[in-house]
Amino acid sequence: MSRQNRKSRAPLGPSQRQLRAGELIRHALVEVMREEEIHDPALAGVSITVTEVRLSADLKHANCFVEPLGAGLTDAGDVDAVVKALNTHAKFLRGALSRHVDMKFTPDLRFRHDESFEAASHMDKLLANPHVRRDLDPQDDA
Repeated sequence: MSRQNRKSRAPLGPSQRQLRAGELIRHALVEVMREEEIHDPALAGVSITVTEVRLSADLKHANCFVEPLGAGLTDAGDVDAVVKALNTHAKFLRGALSRHVDMKFTPDLRFRHDESFEAASHMDKLLANPHVRRDLDPQDDA
């Protein structure tokens, strides 16, 4: 393959370096959230699961996908309040994260709600639907 053909292809996804650094930051961020206490009413009594961290190609920006669990989260407004509180305290979390990871730059953190749990729940409901179940079960043509 010529050099020009290699340069013209766009990357298909995150590099191995981005994936490895994302997992490192995810584990360290969980430790920071467990150890550090953030004084915010929106985060009181809420357990936060960090499901994924996606880094930019230069490793300077991180999108952190979180799923809040716990007391009093009944609707999307409560979840949005938790994500907004995390984004408010992102600089504090970044500073604490810098003491846990050994990287040249500690990335800027941006928190987002992880929609994959709702998508999986929606798929489960669809598959449990009797009309869909009828199509999935083998028919008895005896």
